[in-house]
Amino acid sequence: MEYKIQLMSQLFKSLSDPTRLKILLLLQEQGECNVGQIANVLNKEQSAVSHQLQNLRKQYLVRTRREGNIIYYTLDDEHVQKLLTMTLEHIDHQ
Repeated sequence: MEYKIQLMSQLFKSLSDPTRLKILLLLQEQGECNVGQIANVLNKEQSAVSHQLQNLRKQYLVRTRREGNIIYYTLDDEHVQKLLTMTLEHIDHQ
């Protein structure tokens, strides 16, 4: 059980950053995006967005698909979608 608690803690740390949450919510809303698209919408440098995407990928919150030189990002699976939706619903009910 201790191992699972550690993993949960790491996941919540990843979700505690506003930029990472904005990225996840953008991907939830728009679906697949590349780094440039995400950077434009968030008005951030591509290098900063890439760094945040790397963190999200390590936590299995996003996955990638390569098309030539371009890497596209999406939410990893329906669990991430549900986690975001449930969190927003929880906030709305406060």
